[in-house]
Amino acid sequence: MSETRLSFKEMCARFDVTPRTLRYYEYIELLFPEKEGRARFYGPSEIARMTLILRGRRFGFSLEEIRQWLLVYRQKGTLPQFEAFLIMADRQLAELERQRAELDLTISDLRALRETTVSEIDRLKKT
Repeated sequence: MSETRLSFKEMCARFDVTPRTLRYYEYIELLFPEKEGRARFYGPSEIARMTLILRGRRFGFSLEEIRQWLLVYRQKGTLPQFEAFLIMADRQLAELERQRAELDLTISDLRALRETTVSEIDRLKKT
């Protein structure tokens, strides 16, 4: 694989994504590969964008949020993009904390129900 440009197939392999995913990211204007005939090539900026896209997905951002955030960089530069990221990150952190609290409560409830069931099984076996 070339370090400066990746083919379509190399890009899929490097980021462990399907060709359909890569085509979709191009369709919704997250990626802008160089085109030579029917071949597509991805340079360092597209490789960096793909890294950010996948990281954003891992953090729970929607593809539209990621697209808008990447657009800020293209239109306004690094500082506004960093500021936009802080707003997005704060919002997502609050949502993840809410989900974690909900999950902790669900786990606690399930454990309590499991213990009640074990007790009931023991009681029924004794009778």
